[in-house]
Amino acid sequence: MKKLMLACFVLLLASTLNAQNGYQVGDLASDFNLKNIDGKQVSLASYKDAKGYIVIFTCNTCPVSKAYESRKEELNKKYAAKGYPVVAINTNDPVASPGDTYEKMQQRAKEKNFSYAYLLDPDHVYTKKYGAMRTPHVFVLQKTKKGNEVAYIGAIDNDQQLENPQRENYVQNAVNQLLQGEKPSVASTKAIGCTIKWKKEASK
Repeated sequence: MKKLMLACFVLLLASTLNAQNGYQVGDLASDFNLKNIDGKQVSLASYKDAKGYIVIFTCNTCPVSKAYESRKEELNKKYAAKGYPVVAINTNDPVASPGDTYEKMQQRAKEKNFSYAYLLDPDHVYTKKYGAMRTPHVFVLQKTKKGNEVAYIGAIDNDQQLENPQRENYVQNAVNQLLQGEKPSVASTKAIGCTIKWKKEASK
């Protein structure tokens, strides 16, 4: 019994570390093939003319994610045409968070007129691979000859309530610098938001 408990603990610890570690700035990020709200499968490769991507791990239900919905939309409208589309991924398990079902995702996107892809990561495969821990959690990727290189990780800005006179638009600044052929001067910040609602492992 003790050996079984120890084995379970080791597996749990490994899973936690995997989620916490994820990608670092400079790593090459994996592509994905996930279901969009229109029923079609979407990958990074789907964007043939992209120069990079603004990948945002988010959800329907987190108040912080909701507070940033208009800014996600603004980022897509401003940068998709310049080669950096927003690709949003819902990280939450719909059993643990009933407001994050696929149907609720479709409803939310319709209500808010999302112009960007909103994908479902049902088993947290890419949430863990990227290392997302909050909603929202942003990974700006730059397309290079080597692959999709992680150029920025963290928050959209430091002004959730739109009340900070010293607002730093981290993602916007990072993308602007990439478009100018420069590396982001601020490549990593702390993502502020809700914890991800992980799927409970089926009991054996």
